[in-house]
Amino acid sequence: MSRFSACFLLVFGQLAVGGVAALAVPPFGMIERGFFKSSAAVFLTAALAYVFGRCVLAVRGVAPWTAVELVLWVGFTVALGTYLASLWGDAIRLRARAFASALGLGVLALADSATAYRVGPLASPATVFYPLAFLTGALALGAVATGMLLGHWYLIDLGLSLAPMRRLFRYFIGTLVLHVVVLTLTIVAMAAGPVDASTAVRALWQDNAGLVALRFVLGPLAALGLGWMIHRTLQIPQTMAATGLFYIAILFVLVGELLGRLILFRTSLPL
Repeated sequence: MSRFSACFLLVFGQLAVGGVAALAVPPFGMIERGFFKSSAAVFLTAALAYVFGRCVLAVRGVAPWTAVELVLWVGFTVALGTYLASLWGDAIRLRARAFASALGLGVLALADSATAYRVGPLASPATVFYPLAFLTGALALGAVATGMLLGHWYLIDLGLSLAPMRRLFRYFIGTLVLHVVVLTLTIVAMAAGPVDASTAVRALWQDNAGLVALRFVLGPLAALGLGWMIHRTLQIPQTMAATGLFYIAILFVLVGELLGRLILFRTSLPL
């Protein structure tokens, strides 16, 4: 049960890290700070939920932190909180440093958490593909969440240019494509890797082939289909419809990541 809980808690950490990365995409000078304040608050809440949940598991003695993992996640959360607080003032240097620190620490924290599930020795493809799979999933999750949040901002700022939304939409599609490529390469690399990894891949196809198919079809592939629809609505342009489609897309991306965490729990493979 501890491993099961820890696997699914990772989705909160992914949302927080991916959300911070996505906040760097919309031009800061074109959008009011209210958007960045509300979005950063959402991602900070996700980070706090992950850290709190892992701390509860650690206190119970069922999923202890490593010292490095604890320092990285707490540091990420503090840096993100500092960035959020800085949005109420004009401390430009503090804001820039806090954002850069949050992004860097978040990437390191997620990569470190991913390696805890690694199958195979340090000198194996798993060392590269475990962090990559979790990071690209985080980027896709953060991109779609930020797209939905930005779409709501168009209901407040009616004169806002479509340039930020189109820029974020392109980033969202790019993260989905990258995530699909990384997941596919992960399966191939693990199948050709050490005995432990190749055995896990064989078990994946024998016992969880249907789950893998759902992970792709109901996850990034379905979100890519909605991406085409979002593209068409932005050509009209119709930001309200695009926002509604982002709502649906976030469900697909989230379902994909949850199915990935179920695969992680069953097979220890980072899908």
